[in-house]
Amino acid sequence: MPSSPSSLFLLSLSSLFLLLPLSLSSPFNTSFFIDCGSPEPSTDAFNRTWLPDQFYSGGSTAVVSEPLRFRHVAEKTVRYFPLSFGKKNCYLIPLPSSGRYYIRTFTVYDNYDGKSHSPSFDVSVEGTLVFSWRSPWPEHLLRDGSYSDLFAFVGDGELDLCFYSIATDPPIVGSLEVIQVDPSSYDADGTGKDVLLVNYGRLTCGSDQWGPGFTNDTDSFGRSWQSDEEFWSDETKPLARSLSTVEKIKGVDQAPNYFPVKLYQTAVTVTGGGPLVYELEVDAKLDYLMWFHFSEIDSTVKKGGERVFDLVVNEERVRRVDVFNEVGGFAAYSLNYTVKNLSSTTLTVKLSPVSGAPIISGLETYAIVPADMATVPEQMAAMRALKDSLRVPDRMGWNGDPCAPTSWDAWEGVQCRPNPQGSALVIFQIDLGSQGLKGIISEQISLLTDLNSLNLSSNSLTGPLPSGLGHKSLASLDLSDNQLTGRIPESLSTSSLKLVLLNGNELEGKVPEEVYSVGVHGGIIDLSGNKGLCGVPSLPSCPLLWENGHLSKGGKIAIAVSCVAVLVLVLLVIYLCCIWRGRHDYDFAPPTDLTSLAAKRNRYQRQKSLMLLEMESQHAKGMPTLPLNSQ
Repeated sequence: MPSSPSSLFLLSLSSLFLLLPLSLSSPFNTSFFIDCGSPEPSTDAFNRTWLPDQFYSGGSTAVVSEPLRFRHVAEKTVRYFPLSFGKKNCYLIPLPSSGRYYIRTFTVYDNYDGKSHSPSFDVSVEGTLVFSWRSPWPEHLLRDGSYSDLFAFVGDGELDLCFYSIATDPPIVGSLEVIQVDPSSYDADGTGKDVLLVNYGRLTCGSDQWGPGFTNDTDSFGRSWQSDEEFWSDETKPLARSLSTVEKIKGVDQAPNYFPVKLYQTAVTVTGGGPLVYELEVDAKLDYLMWFHFSEIDSTVKKGGERVFDLVVNEERVRRVDVFNEVGGFAAYSLNYTVKNLSSTTLTVKLSPVSGAPIISGLETYAIVPADMATVPEQMAAMRALKDSLRVPDRMGWNGDPCAPTSWDAWEGVQCRPNPQGSALVIFQIDLGSQGLKGIISEQISLLTDLNSLNLSSNSLTGPLPSGLGHKSLASLDLSDNQLTGRIPESLSTSSLKLVLLNGNELEGKVPEEVYSVGVHGGIIDLSGNKGLCGVPSLPSCPLLWENGHLSKGGKIAIAVSCVAVLVLVLLVIYLCCIWRGRHDYDFAPPTDLTSLAAKRNRYQRQKSLMLLEMESQHAKGMPTLPLNSQ
C-alpha cells in the first residue's frame, strides 16, 4: 500500500483552478461533488454544483487557516474526525447503480487547527486500503493540499470511503468527487472487478498540467493530467523537445476509455539520437498497469518505418512501436502493459530509437491493488442492527465494514476471521464489556453463525435474550451484570459453550439442562443473582404448573385434561336426567289447582263415611233413618 502522500500521484494546488463539468461525450451521468465541511451548496464558475457536506458518519468541520490562498470554494473547508468519534469514520455515498467509478479526494491541512501538526491516517475505498498519510507532510502538500484518485468497482450500490486514525491524529478531507465511468475502461475485463487502480502518475507529454481542476480542457472521466517534465531522467532533460498541433486527432473520446483529444495534440521527442527515459517512483510490493499514448503529430513523417522505437520497461522490451504504421498520422494510438515482480521503487520507462527519434503523448501508471475481503453481507447487516440496538457510542468507531480493511482494527471490540472458503470475512468475537451500553440485544445476532465469543457484561442492557442466540461455534458467553429478562433460550443448547456467565440479571424460568451441563462437563457456568431461574441443582425447583412467567407445558396439559373431564361429567349428568325424565313423567308435581281439588274430595269422602257410621248407630237404637241425599 502507499506509505506516504509523496508516493502517490498528488497534484499540487499551486496552479489549481476550478474543477470542470463532465464532457458531454460521456454516456454516464452519475456524479457526486461533495464540499466536505461546508453547510451550504455552491456552484463553481463552470456551473457544476457542489453538494453541502453529507453522507458522513461523524466528525467536525473547520475552515483552512488561509482561505484566500485557495481559489476553489470546495478547498476552503474541511471535515476532520477527532478520536471522540472513534478511530474509523466513513462517507457512505448511495449510488443509483453498481458499476465502475472514478473517485477523487482533496486533502489539505493548512494548519486549520492551529497545532502545526499534520495528521497521520489511512484511507480505504470499499474496504481496501488505498492511501496512507504520514506526518510530517512535505511542505508543499502541507500548505497547498493534494488530489488523489483511483478507479474502483462498487457492487452494492453504496460507496464506502473510510478514514482511520493513526495514534490519536484526526483524519481530514477537503472534498470528494465520485464519477461513474465505463465498466470496461482500463482493461477491466483483463484485470477483473476485484482490483482497484490507484493512480501513481497520469502524465501529459509536452504540456503543462491540464484538465478538470487546472484548465478548461475537459475530460469525460474527470481526469487531470500532470506535466511529464519532472519525471525525465537526467540524461533525457537536455535532449527532450516538445511538439504540439492544433490539428484534429482521429480516434479520440471513444469508449471505453474516452481519452481526450488534447492528450494527443502534444508530444515529447528527443534530439541527438538518444533514448527518451522516464523514472517513476512506485511501491515495489505492487504490480502496475501502464498505459502509453502516442500520436504522430510531426507532419514531416509521411509513412511507416520513418519513426520506429522500442518500448522498454525496467530493461524488458515490451514492444516495437511504429505509430504511423499502426494508425497513420494525426491519430490516437494507445497500448497497455502490466509490470510485475518489481525489485526497486523506481519504475523506468525507456523509448529506444530504431529509426528516427521516439515520440510519446502520454503515460499513465496505476497500482493494481487487490480488493480486500469484505464482511459477509448477512453478518454486516447483523452488526449494523446490533450497533443500533446496543446504542454503541460514537467513540467506538462502528462505521463502514466491521472487518475491513483487514490491516485495521476496524470496529473496536470486534475480531474477524476469513470464512472457510477464504472468500469473505466473518465475525469471530465481540467484546463490549463495561462500555456503558443501554440498549437491547438485536434478534439479528442470530445471523452471526461464526461467532465464537460474546462479552456484553457490566452494561445496562435490558430485554430478553434473543431466541436465536447461540450457534455451534459459540464457546464463550458473558452477559453478566445487566438487566436482562425472560428465559434462557433453548438455542444455547446447540452451542459448544465452555463458559456461560449470566449472573446478575433478572432472568427467570427453567434452565435448559444442556446449558447447565456446561459446568458438569468441566466448563464454567454462573447463574447466580437471577431470582426467577429454577430447575437445576443449586436453584429452586420449578413450579409444577408455572414456568418462565407463564403456564408450563405440564400446566397447560393438566388444565386441558381437567376441562375435558368436567365437560364429560356435565354431559353425563344431563344425559342421565333426560333418560329418567322420559320414564317417570307422572312423578313430577301436579299443578296447584289440581292438588286443592283432590284435598277437598278426600275430606268429603271422610265426612260421608262418618255420617254412614252415625246412621247405622241410630238405626240400631230404633231411630228413623234419613235419605243420604237429604240436607
